[in-house]
Amino acid sequence: MPEREGKAAFYAAVGAEIIAHTVDAAELTLERLSSVMVPEAVQYAYPHPRLPLLYVGFSNRPTSPRDDRHGVQVYRINRLTGALSPIGTPVFLASRPIHLTVDPTGHFLLVVYNTPSALTVHRLAKDGTIGGEVQQAVPVDAGIYAHQVRVAPSGRLVVLSARGNDAGADIAGDPGALRVFRFQDGQLSPLAMVTEGGGLEFGPRHVDFHPDRPWLYVSMERSNQLLTYHVGEEGISPRPLFVRDTALQWARSKAPTQYLGPIHLHPDGRHLYLVNRSDSTRDFGTDKVHAEGENTVACFTLDLTSGEPKLVQTIDTQSFHCRTFAIHPQGRMLVTAAVAPLAVQEGEGSRLVPAGLTVFRVEEDGTLSFARKYDMETSGRPLFWCGMASL
Repeated sequence: MPEREGKAAFYAAVGAEIIAHTVDAAELTLERLSSVMVPEAVQYAYPHPRLPLLYVGFSNRPTSPRDDRHGVQVYRINRLTGALSPIGTPVFLASRPIHLTVDPTGHFLLVVYNTPSALTVHRLAKDGTIGGEVQQAVPVDAGIYAHQVRVAPSGRLVVLSARGNDAGADIAGDPGALRVFRFQDGQLSPLAMVTEGGGLEFGPRHVDFHPDRPWLYVSMERSNQLLTYHVGEEGISPRPLFVRDTALQWARSKAPTQYLGPIHLHPDGRHLYLVNRSDSTRDFGTDKVHAEGENTVACFTLDLTSGEPKLVQTIDTQSFHCRTFAIHPQGRMLVTAAVAPLAVQEGEGSRLVPAGLTVFRVEEDGTLSFARKYDMETSGRPLFWCGMASL
């Protein structure tokens, strides 16, 4: 949707509630405006590229053993305030939609399901409402534990992150991969599966395309690394151009000590951000407190000739396990959202660090400066998603 003087709204999903905030990008403040209740717990949301609409995936899998209510609800965004109002009734789905996106033309909604791993495409009407599922001529292989899907800026290429799973004490690991498809009129045609070493150490969580250069950047949840791939008409390069650690002290640690979160490029295409997450605990008296690991935003600058990323800063989120973050459409501010509270040891006692929203100023060189944190009472509900939309 077109920007008007840089005005934007910020949204934070706590359980099944989406809370809308007004944004003052100059003062780096958020002010709660209103909220709406989604049919079940919010999983992910994505705005339409032109219309003032937000597509919200929901599921009761995290909250109920019934595991029987999954779908997408469309909300209209008030262009003046950012408040949300539902349009029509939800479109119900067979399984939990862990991620969704809209292609650059605004004609198709793509939905990813983690278990069982799957990817579906749905037509969008001219008014943005959800139509029927596009039946695929070729069955879609979504790998193991599909976690995200993105469409390239050209609209002709789709990349799905199949995260796989780490091995446990009595459980074998599952391989991860990037699944690459050609995309035309809603049809997905397989082009390649990109992985390394059989995929058991290859765990892509999220990807982001550079807005105007032929590069794809990948957040590797299971190895705490940022990968860079070349993007062409026939897919992406079989091997990464660059591999960079994001959490240097804990680069080879596994979850829950350390794992990587979402990834977003700055709107100017010169900077890139990822979140290092940790929610490991240890016993401290009768409490559970944070054990070890890093909770930071990793800031990279990008060489616009080669695409090479350079780590220039990691900055503490002053919270734990930021599962999601958002950047202002004009790049002035960045906001992280911590999924839940967690206690820390403080002397002979412990202190609870609340879940909440941490606001940073984005400096001219792409580095971040802490502005403020808004603590949020989640009452046992996860702060699972946040995002911004231009008004």
